[in-house]
Amino acid sequence: MSEAAQRDVRALDPVWRRIRKEAEEIIANDASLGGFIHAAVLNHARFGHAIGHRLAMTLANHDINAELIVQAYTAALKADPAIGRAARADILAVHERDPACERLIEPFLYFKGFQALQAHRLAHALWNIGRRDFALFLQSRASQVFSVDIHPAAKMGQGIMIDHAHAIVIGETAVVEDNVSILQDVTLGGTGKEDGDRHPKIREGVLLGAGCKVLGNIEVGRCSKVASGSVVLKDVPEKSVVAGVPARVVGKAECACEETEAPARVMDHRLNGDDEDA
Repeated sequence: MSEAAQRDVRALDPVWRRIRKEAEEIIANDASLGGFIHAAVLNHARFGHAIGHRLAMTLANHDINAELIVQAYTAALKADPAIGRAARADILAVHERDPACERLIEPFLYFKGFQALQAHRLAHALWNIGRRDFALFLQSRASQVFSVDIHPAAKMGQGIMIDHAHAIVIGETAVVEDNVSILQDVTLGGTGKEDGDRHPKIREGVLLGAGCKVLGNIEVGRCSKVASGSVVLKDVPEKSVVAGVPARVVGKAECACEETEAPARVMDHRLNGDDEDA
């Protein structure tokens, strides 16, 4: 691609343009990172190509080399451009919701929740076209590297933030819709050895607090909040706050304007009525 064409691509992609600008600022601040930053960011004309390279460098091992992962991601992205759109929504979600994230480049380079989710998007695409062993390899490697275990068949929406991303487990028939936030040590699992549709359905705007477990083919309704450490065994009505073991409804989620005030976006983990100074 010519230099002029690369400029045109960046002009049409504000997320990638900003990441590249932040990459240049990193080198200006610390020249010793130049090789790393060029390889990860500046050597790539497009956001999608850079993600494929980043995943390959992180997940490749002696069994599957980096070039095979790059080729798989490039083909998946070409077949379904929605993968790239979802990645942009994910990185913006992290930047919007995580106060520790000051730049868009940080999730791309360093945050294992964002990277694990992009690995899953590739594994899911491969699973859907019948390349199931390659998909399972990526699931296994992502679990080893990121401590995030998402079955390739699980359906993940966009604008998802997986914060801290340690000890996350999401089962085969789970569904996580758009604009959901998931904290560390969350399990979306089954309740035994049953077959078929056996995992939770997490609807749009839900906040899953640290250490919570949602088990079985149940639904957590739109814009609800599951308190940290809770164990959810039955359906949660929309716009509800649930807490406890087993979880029960303890309040209503305050989301007058669901687009901006859904629990997943606000990231307020307090239960309704909690004292500000408690």
